[in-house]
Amino acid sequence: MTGAKRKKRSALWGKMHAPHREDIKQWCKRRLPILEWAPQYNLKENLLPDTVSGVMLAVQQVAQGMSFAMLSSVHPVFGLYGSLFPAIIYAIFGMGRHVATGTFALTSLISANAVERLVPQSSRNLTSQSNSSVLGLSEFELQRIGVAAAVSFLGGVIQLVMFVLQLGSATFLLTEPVISAMTTGAATHVVTSQVKYLLGIKMPYISGPLGFFYIYAYVFENIKSVQLEALLLSLLSIIVLVLVKELNEQFKRKIKVVLPVDLVLIIAASFACYCTNMENTYGLEVVGHIPNGIPPPRAPPMNILSAVLTEAFGVALVGYVASLALAQGSAKKFKYSVDDNQEFLAHGLSNVIPSFLFCIPSAAAMGRTASLYSTGAKTQVACLISCIFVLIVIYAIGPLLYWLPMCVLASIIVVGLKGMLIQFRDLKKYWNVDKIDWGIWISTYIFTICFAANVGLLFGVVCTIAIVLGRFPRAKTLSITDMKEVELKVKTEVHEEASQQIKIISINNPLVFLNAKKFSADLMKIILKESDSNQPLDDVSKCEQNTLLSSLSNGNCNEDVSQPCCSSEKCSLVLNCSGLTFFDYTGVSTLVELYLDCKSRSVDVFLANCTASLIKAMTYYGDLDTEKPIFFDSVPAAISIIQSNKNLSKASDHSEV
Repeated sequence: MTGAKRKKRSALWGKMHAPHREDIKQWCKRRLPILEWAPQYNLKENLLPDTVSGVMLAVQQVAQGMSFAMLSSVHPVFGLYGSLFPAIIYAIFGMGRHVATGTFALTSLISANAVERLVPQSSRNLTSQSNSSVLGLSEFELQRIGVAAAVSFLGGVIQLVMFVLQLGSATFLLTEPVISAMTTGAATHVVTSQVKYLLGIKMPYISGPLGFFYIYAYVFENIKSVQLEALLLSLLSIIVLVLVKELNEQFKRKIKVVLPVDLVLIIAASFACYCTNMENTYGLEVVGHIPNGIPPPRAPPMNILSAVLTEAFGVALVGYVASLALAQGSAKKFKYSVDDNQEFLAHGLSNVIPSFLFCIPSAAAMGRTASLYSTGAKTQVACLISCIFVLIVIYAIGPLLYWLPMCVLASIIVVGLKGMLIQFRDLKKYWNVDKIDWGIWISTYIFTICFAANVGLLFGVVCTIAIVLGRFPRAKTLSITDMKEVELKVKTEVHEEASQQIKIISINNPLVFLNAKKFSADLMKIILKESDSNQPLDDVSKCEQNTLLSSLSNGNCNEDVSQPCCSSEKCSLVLNCSGLTFFDYTGVSTLVELYLDCKSRSVDVFLANCTASLIKAMTYYGDLDTEKPIFFDSVPAAISIIQSNKNLSKASDHSEV
């Protein structure tokens, strides 16, 4: 009897703890995404494209790593470390499968402010000139990387705090025009910072408000001191990089492996500089000694954290925003999801842990991420493979880069920012879709170049919220669609009885960045949710009355929004836009993406009572189906077309029979 009780108790104990163990397992998969995709990795299909992409990525990681280290005002070797450790950590914790994390131009530029302020060039002579025990570098170089590592550490801590506070849900405030303008303005700053290397001019470090204009003023005042050899080599490097990259892009479908022009240029420029002794003959500035190996870990100086707080906030916000935009773009392109809050954790750890390993602040870079796209990378294994080659460079090839001219590195930086700089082309798109978003883009860009990236980002967010809050009170709320128009069921008889369902959803408030994400989620929830039986007419009517946009969010169906408009039946969706009094770029992009997504799922979407401006904006933004009309003057007109299409389909089926 006692044994039976013991078995019963153990069985009960197992039932009580089984869900708990399952919860722990799910939590681990959610916080360690590598546990989700790594067990499902297909070696046969994915290893070869990931290896090719990893090799190509390693070339960019090495070139940009050294370049962005110089941009951060530290020794180039620390950029190689920054290309290695953050990529490994993000591969474990990050959700973007096609995102290349490592050194980043914008975060390097921000950290350079702290480095130049706390350890200026003028202090070089005041520090000990003897080499330290760390890689044989001078105390001056170690002090500088100490400041950059402190910025990385504190920036990562801020990102981890944001993760704990679940602030990832607030990223909807970061609209596409604001992010585009901020990154374009920051890229303009980076290009400006490289002018001294491109022209071979000796220039003091200039930063602060309006520093962008002071740099060009200094260049024009000292235009006679431009080094002709550096200028010609810079122009040649930029032309070669742009030309070969464009050719790679044009013929990427015909050739399996693109030409690693960055690597070829680095080798050619280093060899030419060595053979002609340009450093001594023409006074051309070169990278200099690159020590090999990785030093033992060392904690960043904690006593200066308060002094780098401003730069740390800039690194945390700008790095996260730019990285999240790339992760979301990757997820949208390859059909998977990204948790905004998990990205805070991934990038926070990618900054905190490497700060103990002499790394500068890190984030995802647009150029390297685009390279993963173009070379056919499948997973984060490509980034891990690139780390192997970066490690080889650190231990074996680094010292051979002594003769690499600085103007060539600057050229690589400038060309690498092409993806950000061509965002100027978005202005035409914003002008045609929503002129207010166009104005926000212009003003955010101006604030960014006049002050800093974090200032421009903050201004853009505040400006966007203020404009939307000012427009909402003027929005009109219209009456609910007539109950007779709520749902029509059309029965056809071809071998068996089937039904076509028409679902009508009214949008009775503006569609902007504040509610676009929830609107999309609610609508897709209605479309995708499976059910065993069709929804009764009365329930659909109730859902119709409640599926309206509130002032700040999309209303859910209080009765049961999870009931679908489409199960296994042929389904048509009519969006009544009579209450959509105004919209922004995010709202238009959401509508177009919903239309295209539904179209791919064989769900017909029609829009009724649209304003002329909405039709123009949607037509300009997306590749809509022009073969059949999707915009109608009224809901009955849309329903009439649906019925006509059904009758034509029926007649066609009978004729085939």
